[in-house]
Amino acid sequence: MENLVRVTDLSRRFGRHAALEGVNLTLDRGEVLGLLGPNGAGKTTCLRILSGNLAPSSGRVEIAGVDLARDPVGAKRHLGYLPERPPLHPELRVDEYLTFCARLHRVAPARVRAAVNEAKERCGLHDAGRRPIARLSKGYRQRLGIAQSIVHRPQLLILDEPTEGLDPVQIREVRHLVRDLAADSGVIFSSHILPEVQAVCDRVAILH
Repeated sequence: MENLVRVTDLSRRFGRHAALEGVNLTLDRGEVLGLLGPNGAGKTTCLRILSGNLAPSSGRVEIAGVDLARDPVGAKRHLGYLPERPPLHPELRVDEYLTFCARLHRVAPARVRAAVNEAKERCGLHDAGRRPIARLSKGYRQRLGIAQSIVHRPQLLILDEPTEGLDPVQIREVRHLVRDLAADSGVIFSSHILPEVQAVCDRVAILH
């Protein structure tokens, strides 16, 4: 298997408080890795570091062989990130927002429309392109959050509590989507719910 992510001795401190201490992880292409732990264990801090949104106090992160600290732009080209609260702009329509995200990810201009349509199709948003984000249900907002994270076809997908607040039908749909996305990428899936991780993930890393 191709090693897509390697995390070595990762630590993060906030003042005297150690949010993370000596975390080591690997992720292979085609694999879904569950990041499991109770609230406050450091899951979101870990994912913020892996996504390049927070610097570690020590340790090393490599994404597709690129050192995140030495070449952050090069490493971030390979990843898509859904934080706990999707980074949506409620004043935009779905198509406008995904087009904006595609351009941020430097999708070639000639491919933007196709990339947006593909992300919508995979996330069950094919009929929602003209709908204002402010009027979407929570389930559809979560789908849109996932769509923005895959619009540029990343090799690594980081999902922080992607099923939080969804109803049982929506949870099942997100599970199927995650498994589908893992066919040609690697996925890190964070949750504090053990059955959720068991249903989706190939392997689990537990944060105490």
